[in-house]
Amino acid sequence: MMATNGRDSWGLKGDVSVLSNGSCEESAAVNGAAPEAGRLSNGAEVRPQRFAFSAEPSMEDIRRMQAEFTDERAWNKFHQPRNLLLAMVGEVGEVAELFQWRGEVAEGLPDWSESEREQLAHELSDVLIYLVELAEKCRVDLPQAVLRKMALNRLKYPASKVHGSAKKYTEYKD
Repeated sequence: MMATNGRDSWGLKGDVSVLSNGSCEESAAVNGAAPEAGRLSNGAEVRPQRFAFSAEPSMEDIRRMQAEFTDERAWNKFHQPRNLLLAMVGEVGEVAELFQWRGEVAEGLPDWSESEREQLAHELSDVLIYLVELAEKCRVDLPQAVLRKMALNRLKYPASKVHGSAKKYTEYKD
């Protein structure tokens, strides 16, 4: 349960989301950057609000738009699983090029120009488009596959056992 309130009483400039466990998330950015984690004077934890995708278009909308695009150009004979996979790998390489030689990159890409961010958006979009089309050609319902995979990951990586660790599931002792 989440309620937004109390920002003025805590001296915060943006909205604060108070979670049921008493911790808070502040949604306002300071000078264009996400607020840092910390504690309020009352001891409640403050975390920046997580990024969220827009609701539209849905994965099915993306699949349908790409299918129409491909059909209009008579490209289906070229868009077979192997070719789509190789095209997607090429696009992943283009994403990697954007990060190459930069060292660690902070979340939110605060040091990137608007042009660099737009280029990244284009390349990530290419990856997603090819992924969705590959899933279509292989008859994989991605949203349902994600739900099944997340359930498996929760079993492999129970929070109580793996919290704060990056070990592979085979490295944990029962």
